Amino acid sequence: MADQHLFHDAYQPAQIARRVQEMGVAKARAAPLRLFVLALLAGAFISLGALLFGVIVTGSNLGFGVTRLLGGLGFCLGLVLVVIGGAELFTGNNLLAMAWASRLISTGEVLRNWCLVYLGNVVGCLGTALLVLGANTAGMGEGAVGESLLRIAEDKVALSWLEAFFRGVLSNTLVCLAVWLAMGGHSVSDRILAIMLPISAFVTVGFEHSIANWFFLPYGLALAGPDRLAILAVAGNLIAVTFGNIVGGTLLVAGVYWFAYLRGEGAREE
Repeated sequence: MADQHLFHDAYQPAQIARRVQEMGVAKARAAPLRLFVLALLAGAFISLGALLFGVIVTGSNLGFGVTRLLGGLGFCLGLVLVVIGGAELFTGNNLLAMAWASRLISTGEVLRNWCLVYLGNVVGCLGTALLVLGANTAGMGEGAVGESLLRIAEDKVALSWLEAFFRGVLSNTLVCLAVWLAMGGHSVSDRILAIMLPISAFVTVGFEHSIANWFFLPYGLALAGPDRLAILAVAGNLIAVTFGNIVGGTLLVAGVYWFAYLRGEGAREE
């Protein structure tokens, strides 16, 4: 009975730190073509979650907070598909910083992974946006879905650079915590439950995720054109949010947990 209990119990934080570190080494040294293909999938998965969010919040009369919470739960689809289905997401891969801090992988290996995965995510998002355009999803609800998605894009580009940056920091703190918690689970249901609260929280409170924005903003541009969404404002948001995501994932999650559990000779399971 004791062995059965241990098998079903979640991994402890120090054990998760070891698992994330090992995962970082494997990801940093994965074959480039494999990384890119799995990154394409992740971009598509996050885009589908973003699209589901847009449909859920359209026309809701449940109130601001409740509507966004329901939309956030729908957005969880993206990271659930990434983690359970197996894909490479740039924001989650900011956790490679743990293996880098332990000198198990080089700076070049980290940057190689991030660049390949970011590029694959972007291509996956743009490809999904094209498919959604072809499907005329914006026409649902007599065009209400398209207007809702366009307003989401407009709200994003209306943010100042600093607002977008700090929202990016907070977003990827929660995304990386979701990945961290999922690494503590043994079963599919464990991992899904671990993902849902942090992800729905970041969406509900309006934080910014760079890969999701690579769907929302190009899709908004395709719907409305540069007259309604300035291309420079779109680029500025994507840059600010990307850097914010890196800071949140590498420093506030990977860095803190590395310092707590993996620094020097203190990297032991408790």
